[in-house]
Amino acid sequence: MAAHREQRRLSYGGPVKRTLTRWLGLPAPVTIAIVAVTAVVGLVQLFTGGLLQQWLGFYAPVAVVQPWRFVTAALVHASILHFLFNMLVLYMVGPNIERRIGGLPFLAVYLVTAAAGSIAVSFLSPGTLVVGASGAIFGLFGVYIGLQRMLGGRFDPQILIIVGINLVIGFVLAGVSWQAHVGGLLAGLALGFWMGSNLRGRETRRATWLPIGVVAGAVLLACLLVVVAF
Repeated sequence: MAAHREQRRLSYGGPVKRTLTRWLGLPAPVTIAIVAVTAVVGLVQLFTGGLLQQWLGFYAPVAVVQPWRFVTAALVHASILHFLFNMLVLYMVGPNIERRIGGLPFLAVYLVTAAAGSIAVSFLSPGTLVVGASGAIFGLFGVYIGLQRMLGGRFDPQILIIVGINLVIGFVLAGVSWQAHVGGLLAGLALGFWMGSNLRGRETRRATWLPIGVVAGAVLLACLLVVVAF
């Protein structure tokens, strides 16, 4: 029995490597990692009050010296309900996209669409402090719609209804950043339709990374414009 345990330990490289291997073997490890990191930040928020929102939330006038805010805003939320809704949608939509395009491309898409949401806020409501992953979530909605249309030939009416309702809520309810929703959604649609078009019959890294690189470049250029403007 002892020999068997020792052989098993050597085969898997020890408990740390074994845990990492199991995690990477999950259906959507990057989605789960994003949820976990955001949850940890949320727990810290409970003990620090509004400090993390002030440090990590997006606020265009300070983006020139703190450019990380373009994406870190997706880690902090205004309330527990805000956090739960965004993470629930991420867990529902994210795995399907991650399995289709891969873990690292999925992470890049999440960050790019989060930044796109912040950029939209910069141009449409520059004096507003914005927190939450809604820009990235709407970006994933856009990617899902684009991939489904290009690869499946149809739109899922349920996802269209969900997106439509949440867009309307953003315009109707005070305190909801419709600007981030629109910015993330537009970037996500561009990525989804482009990647979907490339992936039809050509399963290559370039099929996913070329659209991500171009859209990320456009987002980075917009970030620089925001920094210069302020």
